[in-house]
Amino acid sequence: MTRLILATRNAGKITELRAILADAGLTHELVGADAHPDVPDVKETGVTFAENALLKAHALARATGHPAVADDSGLCVDVLGGAPGIFSARWAGRHGDDQANLDLLLAQLADIDTPHRRAHFACAAALALPDGTERVVEGRLNGTLRYAPEGSGGFGYDPILQPDGDTRTCAQLTPAEKNAISHRGQAFRALLPSLRELLG
Repeated sequence: MTRLILATRNAGKITELRAILADAGLTHELVGADAHPDVPDVKETGVTFAENALLKAHALARATGHPAVADDSGLCVDVLGGAPGIFSARWAGRHGDDQANLDLLLAQLADIDTPHRRAHFACAAALALPDGTERVVEGRLNGTLRYAPEGSGGFGYDPILQPDGDTRTCAQLTPAEKNAISHRGQAFRALLPSLRELLG
């Protein structure tokens, strides 16, 4: 059985990818970065989601000698020219402060009318092998930004993005509903053919 490492310490992401692999009939052993605690976190110095995902996947594959998968994602707001984009997790200045990021973005968009509040979640997922072989794919979830957060599920900007075709925000969806349409779920599923091709 091939060991596959997902470049994350987020248990939710690992569970999500395990389910996608199982649904596809792939039996690879999937572990997170915690299984290799000696490998340091990678600085995300790329200027696109794809570059950052590839940086993380290659670093982990080289350090462990196992195939590695990594993703990078964020919220892209049309009227802000695609921002916060790769800076989504640190939009308010401190990495991972979801509430501050949300508050700042809502303040920046306070006088923008609904027709101009289009946005999408974007995700790039990368597969890298120790020999340098790589594949990268992308997924996106289109929607409109609400004026105030609603829902207690999810994380990040989920409480303000209402996916197209729904009346709820991402934070009001069940985990199964969100996984079925999410940008990360789409990207991970788009990576399945490459996993089959390169790992068997």
